[in-house]
Amino acid sequence: MAEIELKLLVDEAEAAAFWRRAIAAGLAEAAPKPRLLRSVYFDSEDHALKRAGIALRLRRDGRRWVQTAKAKAALSGGLSRVEEFEAPAPGGRLDLSMIDSPALREEIAAAGPLVPVCETSIRRAAGLLTRGDGLKAELAVDKGEIIAGDAQAPLCEVELELLEGPVAGLYDLALELAGDGVLRFSRLSKAARGYLLAAEGRIERKPAVRNAETPPLHGGMTAEEAAQAVLRECLAQIAANMEFSATAQDPEGPHQLRVGLRRLRSTLSVFGSALKGPESARLGAETRWLAGEAGRLRDLEVALDDVVGREAAANPGETGFVRLAADLLAAVEAERGRLRETLRGERARAFVLHLARFAECRGWLLPEDIGQTARLAEPAPALASAALDKAWRAAAKRARGLETLDVEARHELRKALKKLRYAIEFAAPLYGPKKVSAFIKRLKALQDIFGDLNDAAMAEALFSAPGAPGEGDPAAQRAIGRVLGAANARADEKWRMATTLWRELEGVKTFWR
Repeated sequence: MAEIELKLLVDEAEAAAFWRRAIAAGLAEAAPKPRLLRSVYFDSEDHALKRAGIALRLRRDGRRWVQTAKAKAALSGGLSRVEEFEAPAPGGRLDLSMIDSPALREEIAAAGPLVPVCETSIRRAAGLLTRGDGLKAELAVDKGEIIAGDAQAPLCEVELELLEGPVAGLYDLALELAGDGVLRFSRLSKAARGYLLAAEGRIERKPAVRNAETPPLHGGMTAEEAAQAVLRECLAQIAANMEFSATAQDPEGPHQLRVGLRRLRSTLSVFGSALKGPESARLGAETRWLAGEAGRLRDLEVALDDVVGREAAANPGETGFVRLAADLLAAVEAERGRLRETLRGERARAFVLHLARFAECRGWLLPEDIGQTARLAEPAPALASAALDKAWRAAAKRARGLETLDVEARHELRKALKKLRYAIEFAAPLYGPKKVSAFIKRLKALQDIFGDLNDAAMAEALFSAPGAPGEGDPAAQRAIGRVLGAANARADEKWRMATTLWRELEGVKTFWR
C-alpha cells in the first residue's frame, strides 16, 4: 500500500509541544502514551537494496514483531511517498515470502544474504488527529537514537501520516501545529540516516549553502510535469538556504536564498500559462517580500566586502575607510539578526509550507478553469519555446536605444536579462548543452556589465539614505566619496561595452526556435 507522510525535524522541546497544540486545536482529545519501537534494517554486504531504493526492516512494537519492505520512495518538500508492504514476523525473523509483491520479493531475494546494517531505538508518541472536514492523520512524535556498529546519534522527528483526505491537509496540519523557529523538512528516511551513520558517523548532511541545480527536465514531459520539477528545485534551494542562513555567518547563504527566490518568481512567470491563479499570485507576493528581507543583508555585505573593501585596498592611506567599514559591519550584524528573526517567524514558516503544498499537491489546479487541462498537458518543449520567446522579446524591447538608456531603464533591462537567463537555465535540459552554451556565454558577458551598474546604484542608494553608515563622520564621508566615484567610473567604463555585447548576443542563433 502507499504511505504518504510529511516529516519534520525538530528539537526535543518543540517536539513535546506538538501534542499540546493538537489538543488545544481540538484535533485530539489527549496525548498518547509513548511506546518503545526497536527497528533493525537489513541489506546485503554490498548494499544492493540501498542502490535499488529498497528498505527492509524488522520492528519490535511491544511484544509484536513486524516486517516491512519499502520501495519506490520519493521525498520532496518534506513529503514522503513510498510503497509499503507490512506483515507479521513471528519470532523476529525475516520471511521474504510474506512480502505481498512478487516483483519486490524477487528483487530482495536476488540481493543475496542479508545482514543488519543499522537499527533505531525510538520512543514514539503516536495517535489519531481528526478534523471536521474529514481529514484523518496520524501524528507521531519520535525521540530516540540511530545506531550503526559503535556509532550512535540522537534523532527527534515529527511525522504526519495521511489516513483519509487530501495530501494538502498534511501541510495544513503542519501550519497549525508547528511552533517558532525555522521550518526544517526531514530530507532523509530513518534507513538513509542509518546508512549515513554507518558510512560517515553522522545522520544528517552537513549544513551548507545550497546553490541552484539544473531541474531534471526531458522532452517527453508535459508542461505541468516540467513546472512541478522546477518548483521542487526552487523549493529545495529556498528551504535549505533559509535553514542555513538562520544560524550561519556565511554571506553566501542569504545570497543563494535571494537567488532561489528570484528563480521562483521567474518560474511562476515562465510557467504562467500552467500555474497562474490566486495561489500563484499570493506566493509571488510573498516571494517578493522575503527576497526584500534577504536582499537588505546581501546589499550591505556586498557594500562591505566588495565595493568598500576594494576601494579601501586601493587607498590604504585614507583613514575614513576604517570608520566606514566599522559602521557597515555594525549594520551587517544588525541586519543579519533581523533576517534571522524573520526566518524563524510565522510568516516565513507559512511561506515555505505553502510553497511546498503548492509544489507537491498541484496547488495551481482551478476546477472552474475549463481550459486548464489542455494547457497543463501541453508538451514541455512547446511551452518552454513560447516562454523563451516572450522573455527574449521583453529583453529586446528594453534594449532599444541602448546607448541612451537612463539609470532606471538600465535597471529594467538588467531584470529582463536575468529573467531570460533563469528561463534558459530551467529549459536547458530540453534542448541540450551544445545548443544553449553559445547563447548563455554571450548573455553572461552582458550581465557582468549590469553587475557593476547594479553595485554602483546600490552604493548610491545605501549611502544617501537617512541614517546611512558613515553619516555625520567627515572622514567616512570622504571615503564614501571615493567609493561612489570609483563605482560610477567603473560602471561607465563597462557600459561603453554594452552595445557591442548586445549586438553579439543578437547575432547568436536563438536555439529554441
